[in-house]
Formats: sequence, structure tokens, C-alpha cells
Amino acid sequence: MPSPEYSLSDTLERIYENQLALEAALMELTLLVEGQGNAEAGDNVRGALETIGENAGHIKQGLARLRAQEPD
Repeated sequence: MPSPEYSLSDTLERIYENQLALEAALMELTLLVEGQGNAEAGDNVRGALETIGENAGHIKQGLARLRAQEPD
């Protein structure tokens, strides 16, 4: 069985998907921590989540540009 080709854009797409999954998991934990009355920890995590969200847009745009440059 031949090994699959892993292009740079495919690899980066997987990293991006992992980032989104981690963001969702952190949000779930944030809601749990806040529900237990620890608002300060929740605020700290929300700050990190904001950075993740901002960077996600840049990553997605970069992936689109990279894919557009790849041969079909």
C-alpha cells in the first residue's frame, strides 16, 4: 500500500483543525470553571481564546492562499 502524500497545506489544515478542537475544549472547561465560581480563571482563559480566534482567521486565509498556489 503506497504511503499518502502529505502536502504542506494538508498538514497545516490538520494543525488548524486541531487548534479549533482545542479552542472548543478550552471553552467547555472555561464554562465549567466559571460555573464553580472562579470568574478570574474564566477571564484569563477567555483572553487566550480571543487570541486563538484572531489567529484562526489569519491561518485560514494563509491556507486559502497556499492552496490556490498548489498545482491541481
